[in-house]
Amino acid sequence: MTLADVAAASGVSSTTASLILSGRARELRISEEAERRVRANAQELGYRRNTLSVGLRTGRTRTIGFVSDTVASSGLAGNMIKGAVDAAHRRGSMLFVGESGGDPEVERALVEAMHDRQVDGIVFAAMYTRSVAVPEGLGDGPAVLLNAMPASRSTVPSVLPDEVRAGRSAARAILDAGHRSGIHLIGAGPDLDDIPPNSVAAVERLIGLRQAFAEAGVEPAGAHRCPRWMPEDGYDTTRAILRSHRPEALVCFNDRLAFGAYQALGEAGLSVPDDVSVIGFDDHPIASWMRPRLTTVALPHHELGVRAVDVLLDLFERRRRTGRSPAVHRVPMPLREGGSVRVRSS
Repeated sequence: MTLADVAAASGVSSTTASLILSGRARELRISEEAERRVRANAQELGYRRNTLSVGLRTGRTRTIGFVSDTVASSGLAGNMIKGAVDAAHRRGSMLFVGESGGDPEVERALVEAMHDRQVDGIVFAAMYTRSVAVPEGLGDGPAVLLNAMPASRSTVPSVLPDEVRAGRSAARAILDAGHRSGIHLIGAGPDLDDIPPNSVAAVERLIGLRQAFAEAGVEPAGAHRCPRWMPEDGYDTTRAILRSHRPEALVCFNDRLAFGAYQALGEAGLSVPDDVSVIGFDDHPIASWMRPRLTTVALPHHELGVRAVDVLLDLFERRRRTGRSPAVHRVPMPLREGGSVRVRSS
């Protein structure tokens, strides 16, 4: 069964039938009725497009490789894949997903396998924002780093959450609530090298926080580096702060640290937010179960996946025209207001 058979049964040209079956009907404003007829007849006649031969002829297979460390099996960052799938579908493409478990050899093999399948480009994703070694061969075709920065010089563009603006947003939420003293940072600081290893998020969040507090003429009472950002670290750090004085506000570098801070404050007989305001980052599922619900600056996982595919496919088109893509694309991180920041009466 050929494309010409489908076109004849549908009363359209072979060109129109081809455009519909390649997912370009909406883009080219082909009528919904024609699209319905062509798809129905293709299914009834058992017609299948030879995607590989079409790709060889047109230089485009409408497939995208998505290589990640542990994103695919992570409940937290899995929305990045959902966003990538949604964007790929919207633009008439399909996503092939491979997970490396963080093994460099597996990463290299997955990248090679994607190229062997003639994908139009590859998204290389990390579960948390960090510097990565760009796998060998990734730059041989259109590629984008998602939630990652290259550890060394690279021409591959990155799509990242806007962590500096997120830090500024968290600081502004505390300042706008009237807090001016007794503010502690839990997770990183006071200096930019007082951060967990290899954490891009820690550096950029700290930069944003310091900028906003400095602009307001406010000096945090303390900043406390935590090697890991787990609940027990937030708990231990908050207890250590309470041994010297009662803080007014805690800015926790992620929601798990904030969860631990809640426990330490509760044990000390202090209430959130009546006695101490608390704000976090990430909008981890745990934030919605905390009482009161934690105010947090959200990681936009779905939007990151969407942007990565859009940047990749724009890069694919631009390469045909020998254009260039910006090195870094930032995705805003929205503030999710809960009930953990109290507005102080003047």
